[in-house]
Amino acid sequence: MNDPHVSDAGAASEASDETRSALFAHMVMQQSSMALMLLGKTAHPETGKIVRDLEAAKLFIDLLEMLEHKTKGNLNPEEAALLKQSLMSLRMAFVEAVDSPPSKSESVGDRGSPPAGPASAAESAKTPPPPDIGLTEDEHRKKFTKKY
Repeated sequence: MNDPHVSDAGAASEASDETRSALFAHMVMQQSSMALMLLGKTAHPETGKIVRDLEAAKLFIDLLEMLEHKTKGNLNPEEAALLKQSLMSLRMAFVEAVDSPPSKSESVGDRGSPPAGPASAAESAKTPPPPDIGLTEDEHRKKFTKKY
């Protein structure tokens, strides 16, 4: 009745569930980070430049929405909350990015602008990357709607 292999299998299953949960959280955070970078909210990790490509960012948001739909009812409460919170934050950031025009120092991928020439590349190399973008008082008053 007290088979040691049964308890080992239960412990291995728990460890496997914890590993899968950690991998799921890592994947959600990775997709969220990519979307935030493409929305111009964080700098590109290799170049340090701000990139703004709303179409690509929308793709990452859509992937997370698909994941939420396909995994509905199969996630533990922590995983579901992480996915829901990430999507809510990304949707708000997307609306903010659509409503605000890109700054001159941002690389714009969704507008079809030509690549920067040597003069603008030299100018952007001289200017340091902008500090983390914080919410101003006016941004707290904005009313946001889903536009995608």
